[in-house]
Amino acid sequence: MSKSILDLIGNTPLVESRILNTNPNVTLLFKLEGHNPGGSVKDRAALNMIQSGLERGDFDKNSKLIEATSGNTGIALAMIAGSYGLNIELVMPENSTKERVQTMRAYGAKVTLTSADVGIEGARDYAEDKVKNEGRIMINQFANDDNWKAHYKSTGPEIWRDTEGKVTHFVSSMGTTGTIMGTSTYLKEKNRDVQIVGVQPTDGSSIPGIRKWPAAYLPKIFDASKVDQILEVTQEEAITMAKRLAKQESIFSGMSSGGATAAALRLADTLESGIIVSIICDRGDRYLSSDLFV
Repeated sequence: MSKSILDLIGNTPLVESRILNTNPNVTLLFKLEGHNPGGSVKDRAALNMIQSGLERGDFDKNSKLIEATSGNTGIALAMIAGSYGLNIELVMPENSTKERVQTMRAYGAKVTLTSADVGIEGARDYAEDKVKNEGRIMINQFANDDNWKAHYKSTGPEIWRDTEGKVTHFVSSMGTTGTIMGTSTYLKEKNRDVQIVGVQPTDGSSIPGIRKWPAAYLPKIFDASKVDQILEVTQEEAITMAKRLAKQESIFSGMSSGGATAAALRLADTLESGIIVSIICDRGDRYLSSDLFV
């Protein structure tokens, strides 16, 4: 029996592609991060950032926390902050799906919506202003080493354990880049030949959870040397593959997971053999008010 809902974060399942992967010499495994209690891979980073911050004394129950988010990190922070009795304001673009906004509020967080025209960059600017002028404390997932260290502690070791050390390629969409940075660091320590593949959108494509950041907003935790290859996917590819994941593999996920899967399948077609692990970063139910599954 778990003592807390937070004990259920991590140890998510790996399932093999039964239909989408057509290369018989390659095993494609999906890591189902939607099985985390907050519904996404971001539960891992949020837990480590909050627990580590509390342990260091960076903030406490009297602090006013703030964080800009495109969605999943916000839900995870709202859930975990609520569990610790912390005051948190989450800032996100106004075109975020209502499921995300309502979930954060259900967990007790204050949610501030910024103009869709300036996207997540505008939300980040708003949060930075509150830190400078109102004394808020930012979690700062984009520059917080506890973000990537969460995956060094958990995601990487789980993949190594569950593939019995046989993983050859790891594929992950890149947003804050915490998942790919931490997992790469661990897997490369175990076997430097494991190939780390990042996924970004093509120019002009808008895929929630995947970004090609302008230089001024590039996450400070990102280290390009930890990524062996970057594959770009179009918005259309990501949407189509999210739908195919649901219909053909019975894996219900968001658009960023569709993008990662499209890249993983493209990679699989180029290999003579291998074991690919691709991150399915969240669940599809938080996109039902969008046109993703229309």
